[in-house]
Amino acid sequence: MRYLSTRGQNLSSTKLSAAPSFTEILLTGLAPDGGLYLPESYPQISKTELEYWRSLSYADLAYAVLSRFIDDIPPADLKPLIAKTYTAQVYGNGRNSEQAAEITPLRWLERPDEARGEAGLAILELSNGPTLAFKDIAMQLLGNLFEYVLAKRGEKINILGATSGDTGSSAEYAMRGKERLRVFMLSPHQRMSAFQRAQMYSLHDDNIHNIAVRGSFDDAQDIVKAVSNDHAFKARYKIGAVNSINWARVAAQIVYYFKGYFAATGGVDGSSDRQVAFAVPSGNFGNICAGHIARMMGLPIGRLVLATNENDVLNEFFHSGVYRPRGSAETHATSSPSMDISKASNFERFAFDLVGRDPSVIRNLWSAVDAGGSVDLSKTSFYSRLSDFGFAAGRSSHADRLATIRDTFETYGLMIDTHTADGLKVARELRTPEMPMVVLETALPAKFEETIVEALGRRPERPVGLLGIEDLPQRVEVIDVSVDAVKGIIQRYLD
Repeated sequence: MRYLSTRGQNLSSTKLSAAPSFTEILLTGLAPDGGLYLPESYPQISKTELEYWRSLSYADLAYAVLSRFIDDIPPADLKPLIAKTYTAQVYGNGRNSEQAAEITPLRWLERPDEARGEAGLAILELSNGPTLAFKDIAMQLLGNLFEYVLAKRGEKINILGATSGDTGSSAEYAMRGKERLRVFMLSPHQRMSAFQRAQMYSLHDDNIHNIAVRGSFDDAQDIVKAVSNDHAFKARYKIGAVNSINWARVAAQIVYYFKGYFAATGGVDGSSDRQVAFAVPSGNFGNICAGHIARMMGLPIGRLVLATNENDVLNEFFHSGVYRPRGSAETHATSSPSMDISKASNFERFAFDLVGRDPSVIRNLWSAVDAGGSVDLSKTSFYSRLSDFGFAAGRSSHADRLATIRDTFETYGLMIDTHTADGLKVARELRTPEMPMVVLETALPAKFEETIVEALGRRPERPVGLLGIEDLPQRVEVIDVSVDAVKGIIQRYLD
C-alpha cells in the first residue's frame, strides 16, 4: 500500500519517496505540499470477508483492517503490537469484564423490532479508554506504532499537536514516559472544560509540554500546520503530528465502524447486505472521515449523519455546497467544546474523493481556504455527486443538548456527554425506519460536569483514579497566537 497527497505535488527537497509507505507518512503527518495523505486506492472488502470478520475479537478485527493499509511492518510484529493496544485492561473504565473485552460495546436505546418496522437506535461506546474519550482508541495505537518504528530506526521524534479538548490528553497519556517521544501540545486558552484542562496540565512527565494559546482551536491548528510547512524547521527538530492530519489516526478509527456495524446487524437475516446509519458528532471531520473510508471499502453504511454544534461550518456545506471556514471571532465557545472548530482539516480528504481524486482541483480550491477564503461547489458537478457518498447533516444548540441529555437520562437511564448529545439529537431527526441508527459516543459525561449538572441537577460519576483531578498542580505555558513563539518554546527545550 502506497500513499499520495491530496494536493499531488512531490517536493524534491524531502526524503520521502514519490509514493511513500505507511511508516514514512506515520512520522511526517502533513504532506510536504501542505496536503493530507490518503491511500492510492481503498482496499475492497468482499461479503465473504465481512462475514468472517464478524466473529473476530476487536484486536483481530483491527489487524484484519489495518493490515490492508500497513504492509511495511511485518505481520509478526504488527499483530502483537495491535493485540497489546486493544485489551480489556486499557479500555475497562467502569465496565464489567465482558463489556471491557468488547472494547467498543453497542448499547441499544431502542432495540430493533422487525414486526413493527423499527430498525433500532443505539450508541456505540467509544469512551472507556484512559482519558474517557473516543480519541484513545486511535491514540493508544499511535503511541505504540511510534515507539515501534522509532526503535527500529534508532530515532527520536517531537510531536507538535493541537487540541480542542480530547486529542491533547489522549495523546499525552499515550506518549507519556516514552523515551523516544516528546510532545508539545497546543490548546485554546480557557476554552476547554476544567476536567479537560486538568487531564492535560496536571501531567508533569519530562516529555510532555502544554502550551495554551490565547485564541481558538483553529488558531492552534494553523500554528501546527505553519510549523509543519516550514520544512527546514520540521527537519531540524524532527517534528511529527498526532492530530487527525496524521493518516494513522484516521485508519485506526475505521475499525470501530466495522465493529459497530457487526454489533448492529448481528443475528439479522441477510446481515451482510443490511445497511446501517452512523451519526457522528464532528468538528474536524476526522471521525466521520473514517466512516466515509469504511463505506468506500465496502462496508454497507447507508447514511453518514454528521452533527455539529453552533459552529456549523460542515453542516452548512452539506446543505449549501459552500465550505466557509471562519476566524476566531466567529467561532463560538460552546458546551460541547471539542467541536468548537471552524476549519475542519480532514474535510480536505473527503473533498479529494468528491472531486474525483484530482489533486489539481484540490490545490486550486484549497489555495482559497489557506488564504482565509471559502469554497463554493454549489454550482459545480462535484456538488451534484454528494448524494453518492451517503451524507446527511444537522446541527445542535446548547438548549438542544440540555434537552437531549435530560430526555436520554429520563427515558433510557443513560447519562451522556454534551457531544454525544449533539449526535443523538441529529440522529433522531434524521433516522429512517429501514436501517439501524448508531450514534458514536464521543466522551464520558464526567469530562463535562458543569453542563451535566445544569441539565440533570446532579454530578456524573467518575472513575476512582480521576477523582479530584482539578485540584492537582498544573503546568502550562500561556502565549499569544504566534508561530514564532511556539518555535521558540520548541527550540528552548531541544537546543
